[in-house]
Amino acid sequence: QVQLVESGGGLVQPGGSLRLSCVASGRIFSISGMGWYRQAPGKQRELVATISSGGSTNYADSVKGRFTISRDNVKNTVALQMNSLKPEDTAVYYCNAWIRSPGSTYYSAYWGQGTQVTVSS
Repeated sequence: QVQLVESGGGLVQPGGSLRLSCVASGRIFSISGMGWYRQAPGKQRELVATISSGGSTNYADSVKGRFTISRDNVKNTVALQMNSLKPEDTAVYYCNAWIRSPGSTYYSAYWGQGTQVTVSS
């Protein structure tokens, strides 16, 4: 069994900052890509940022220059530093990771339970 647990969401004023963290635990042999997605009310889930095992990053255009994704391959964690937050960043943020368990030959996608980020004055 594999679990992803997020933390760090909350309420912040426009222009403020938040840092989201996610830790993967359980039967983990290796982790490939990790990332953050978000879903606002009435909208589809969308990609925010991804990071490969080697550290290559990819960002949605809407967050480039404001958000930074990072990971710790030893601790099996991924973080999202969010600066200059805007009301349109309000959403539930989900952690994602592609994980191979011991004895398996393939990677499977796992998701966290989500953490609410609200940007409002």
